[in-house]
Amino acid sequence: MTMRERIDTALKQAMRDKDTARLATLRLINAAIKDQEIAARGKDGEVSVGDDDVLAILGKMTKQRQESVRAYEEGGRIDLAERERGEVVIIEEFLPRQLGDAEVEAAIDAAIAETEASSIRDMGTVMGALKARYTGQMDFGAVGPKVKDKLCS
Repeated sequence: MTMRERIDTALKQAMRDKDTARLATLRLINAAIKDQEIAARGKDGEVSVGDDDVLAILGKMTKQRQESVRAYEEGGRIDLAERERGEVVIIEEFLPRQLGDAEVEAAIDAAIAETEASSIRDMGTVMGALKARYTGQMDFGAVGPKVKDKLCS
């Protein structure tokens, strides 16, 4: 079952259960996927969004909501922060399990060995290999500096 089908199935179940919060979040996910399809259609005529694209969309949505939670908490809007946290939980149901620190380090070492990277110039190649294999399983914003440190030392 593709990611799109899993989301559609969950959306239908949320409608049956009359779970308005879950339904609203799943509709937001569908809207983001449709936006991506429209953007892709404009470029090269392709209309389908693959699982990797959906994972990237979900990862971006999660990150946006986590930033919103911090902003709401700083602004004293705990009610809005809780709503955002609830959306994060729903979105994360569709993401693969996040790798732990040790697993991330091992993945970085394997990608460096696989790409035969030897200097900071090879960072893009290493990051590309990691993104191809671990999309949705690690925070690439945090992984970038780790890769850079390993390549510089």
